[in-house]
Amino acid sequence: MNIERLIEEIEAADSYKRYGRVKRVVGLMIESQGPESSIGDVCFIHIKGKRKRMIKAEVVGFRDEDVILMPYTTVADISSGSLVETTSKPLEIKVGSSLLGQVIDPLGEPLDGSKLPHGLTAVPTEENPPNPLSRPPISSPIEVGVRLIDSLLTVGNGQRVGIFAGSGVGKSTLLGMIARNTKADLNVIALIGERGREVREFIERDLGPKGLERSIVIVATSDQPPLMRIKGAYTATSIAEYFRAKGLNVMMLMDSVTRVAMAQREVGLAIGEPPTTKGYTPSVFSTLPKLLERTGTNETGAITAFYTVLVDGDDMNEPIADTVRGILDGHFVLDRNLANKGQYPAVDVLKSISRVMNNISVKEHIHAAEKLRELLSTYIQSEDLINIGAYKKGSSKEIDEAVAIYPKIISFLKQRTDEQISIEESIQQLYALVGRGEMN
Repeated sequence: MNIERLIEEIEAADSYKRYGRVKRVVGLMIESQGPESSIGDVCFIHIKGKRKRMIKAEVVGFRDEDVILMPYTTVADISSGSLVETTSKPLEIKVGSSLLGQVIDPLGEPLDGSKLPHGLTAVPTEENPPNPLSRPPISSPIEVGVRLIDSLLTVGNGQRVGIFAGSGVGKSTLLGMIARNTKADLNVIALIGERGREVREFIERDLGPKGLERSIVIVATSDQPPLMRIKGAYTATSIAEYFRAKGLNVMMLMDSVTRVAMAQREVGLAIGEPPTTKGYTPSVFSTLPKLLERTGTNETGAITAFYTVLVDGDDMNEPIADTVRGILDGHFVLDRNLANKGQYPAVDVLKSISRVMNNISVKEHIHAAEKLRELLSTYIQSEDLINIGAYKKGSSKEIDEAVAIYPKIISFLKQRTDEQISIEESIQQLYALVGRGEMN
């Protein structure tokens, strides 16, 4: 840092501390008289008495001359008249390569209570998405190590994909497979709104030691305040952006973006926003694009992102699913019927799409994938006739071909969680199954 810049920063520094007083607490909301602050600023609420400490809160709005705050923890022990001190800046977290292998909370602190490693850099959790003209086109595939995805739904380096599923269909297992097998430089994994029991299970069973050593995991469980769940998503995105700026290819996995939207709805309703579609407030639908557009490519690196979306009652057209599907570059649909049959990963190939596959794959690969889709679609459309014996062999050449190859297709679509396969092997197995070249 040169002397001129140091002098400028000293001159620009605000040497005053600004304070206010808690006026009232209603539900999740804390209303205070002062201090002078802006939306997004972090404040400290000073707690007196036996449990003397400071509670972090964030400015989320204003009512007349009063400041509306929401805490990152519970509102317990906050009393009328408690001192409120503003930091005059938004939340920052510390990040660096020594954070790999760590499990942290949305404020960037290790979840096991240990101290952060040295040599980390402070970065803000909220940033603007890259300029559209600074985003290079997605031109190369990235290996995720799942045969079905690499061969039929090829993902590009810097693509953003939604994984749409109901509860208990295997989305966490699929994320674990991607995290372990991907050829990205590192993983950033955000577990938002998860049950406390599932966090350790995911880290030890689905992710495993091999996956954890090249990952940073951010955890905000369902019992935490809504602001913490929202910050979990922003913190994970900031960490991924930091490594992208270093020129790395980052794999970001967020489970789930639906719970981020639900947390934003809680905040919106608490500060007086009107509920709209299915009770979601307008801020939900403005927050989602800002969050999701931060990932992808820029001039230095790429963030390939997978966001899981919980679909209520397997309804793919509910508001959050519909909004997210319109923002992202592809969607993978997990089908409960396939899971019930024991077909894992339970991805419904015919309902899923990768919007950049045609730009990053060779023609013979695209035609082979289309051929498999055609055969699978032909069989499924005729499945009822085949099962009741109403179809006679020889009536249709297409159906006969589909019936003959269907067991091999199902075997191709299945993959054990411990099975690792490269993208080249996946494509070669696709060619061996349906051939290559132009479709008939």
